[in-house]
Amino acid sequence: MNTSIISAGQSLTANRFRLIYLLCTLLVLGACSAETATETDADEPAAAEQDNGHADENLTTLTTAQFKAAGITVGGITVRNLSNTLRVNGSVDVPPQNLINISAPMGGFIRKTELLPGMAIKKGQLLAVLEHPDYVTLQQEYVESSNELAYMEQEYRRQQTLSSENVSALKTFQQTEAAYKNLQARVKALEEKLAIIGVKATGLTAANISRYVNLYAPVSGYVSAVDVNLGKYVTPTDVLFRLIDAEHLHADLTVYEKDLGKIRAGQRVWFTAPNAPSKTHQAEVYLIGKQIEDDRSIRVHAHLEEEGDDLVPGMYVQAVIETGANPVPAVPDEALVQFEGNHYVYIVRGTPAGDAADYTFEMTEVQTGVSENGFTEVVLPDSINAATATVVTKGAFTLLGKMKNSEEAGHAH
Repeated sequence: MNTSIISAGQSLTANRFRLIYLLCTLLVLGACSAETATETDADEPAAAEQDNGHADENLTTLTTAQFKAAGITVGGITVRNLSNTLRVNGSVDVPPQNLINISAPMGGFIRKTELLPGMAIKKGQLLAVLEHPDYVTLQQEYVESSNELAYMEQEYRRQQTLSSENVSALKTFQQTEAAYKNLQARVKALEEKLAIIGVKATGLTAANISRYVNLYAPVSGYVSAVDVNLGKYVTPTDVLFRLIDAEHLHADLTVYEKDLGKIRAGQRVWFTAPNAPSKTHQAEVYLIGKQIEDDRSIRVHAHLEEEGDDLVPGMYVQAVIETGANPVPAVPDEALVQFEGNHYVYIVRGTPAGDAADYTFEMTEVQTGVSENGFTEVVLPDSINAATATVVTKGAFTLLGKMKNSEEAGHAH
């Protein structure tokens, strides 16, 4: 009997153990299932939120208070007459007649000069003083010939009177007349020679003959080169100085053959130079070349509206030629933002009905065109009607900053 009781007790104990094990197993499985369900339920809104954020990544909202504090203004897309333009390169140049080489017509020794390259000069300013014995000889010949001419003129008149009264032979008068006219020619020739070397024949006498001659600037402008020094002997073929008449600077522009039909005389040109990129110079198309270069380009000559001391012949320039006005949809430059190489505007998608509602803006990519006087041409997507669309006209950068800060905060979270 005792054995039976012991066997029954052992059986009961084993059954209780299996029951407890089963209950524990069910509890563990239930906990895992609940945890899995909880995680799944928690993930679903996050995924939904992520999908929704992806769909609305170009949208941003502002409360009425934020809108007012940011100073944002909105308006329509207007149609404006903006000029079509052609961007070209070129250089500052002067006509050949304004590049002047200074030489000494009779040669001589340089005794004085104070010129330096880049120096500004005025018309009539002393450039150099030269010395040579030939200057003295030429002046001497002129003075002697002038004195002789004065005597010969009196002799000519006397012989003319005697010939008319048949007192002297006609032959004598004719010989006197020929000598007088030859001497006139000689004196005139010497006057011109003196003028070439810069000596005025008027008032020249034996008392003021000089071994020096002066070279004066024929124009106002700048010294581009000095090729002499004191004491140097120069010949008539030597170039002593190179001058630039800066009163007739022009822009020499390079226009390619494919754009030639857009260019005509009288068009406005705006250009800048590397030494002052913020300063814009204005010019006007004056001449269009008639020769196509090897690179299929043609030269366009534009006259400057105003001369500037900051412009130097040979200087590189970047220019814009206005080729005509065209009515196009345009927005203020402040309405455009640039992000990752593309241009955008903010389209107003919703405005508040009351103070509690929000403003909604959509960042929309556009293509830009001509820019002029603070406005830029824009080409909107086909889904947007430019005539009825409302855009942010001021404060677009504020919206861009808010949108990008919100994205960075979302990624960090």
